[in-house]
Amino acid sequence: MASSGLIFDLDGTLVDSLRGIAAALNRTLHDHGRDIHDHAAVRRFIGNGARDLLRRAAGGEITESGIDEMEATFKIHYAAAWRDGTDIYPGVPQMLEKLAAAGHRLAVLSNKPHPFTVEMVTTLFPGAKFDLVLGQRPEVPRKPDPAGALEIAAAFGLEPAACAMIGDSTMDLDTGKRAGMRTVAVTWGYHDREALVAAGADAMAEDAGQLCALLL
Repeated sequence: MASSGLIFDLDGTLVDSLRGIAAALNRTLHDHGRDIHDHAAVRRFIGNGARDLLRRAAGGEITESGIDEMEATFKIHYAAAWRDGTDIYPGVPQMLEKLAAAGHRLAVLSNKPHPFTVEMVTTLFPGAKFDLVLGQRPEVPRKPDPAGALEIAAAFGLEPAACAMIGDSTMDLDTGKRAGMRTVAVTWGYHDREALVAAGADAMAEDAGQLCALLL
């Protein structure tokens, strides 16, 4: 399944950031007088950006100004927590190296705030040859809107059909489909395998080695 342009989700696809997100989230909830959550619950909240994460975790009624305040607190806590609370999935650096060496164009598209996305990728993957790393930016609709994926395809100089969207969630698959790209689901992330199957991914991978073989 060769695609010239490869667009990777970040959390749950390249890295396991659950511990860092959960630590920052629970500190934020505590600071704002809300109940905290275990990792299993936080896992279910991840995927649609910081504001939705906070909205889901807060529970009950909360105003947009309340989310604004919590988001500011969360960013402070996450800046302190993400390095010790993020792990690279086994085999991912080697996979990225092989894909780049084979001539594929590589990018990251995340709903994580853009500054954190860039900092995380450049810190954890210093040798990776990503052409573009994009997180959530105010001027661009977040996934599953295809705008970010189409922006990357244009930056690659490729038609969307020559690109693939790779991720651990049905949202990633929906993004790829709406952009007219191939879709590849990874099963090691935060979302149920059954849901990924039901979403109709073009291919599925159980580990980084299998994903690499699918994409080469």
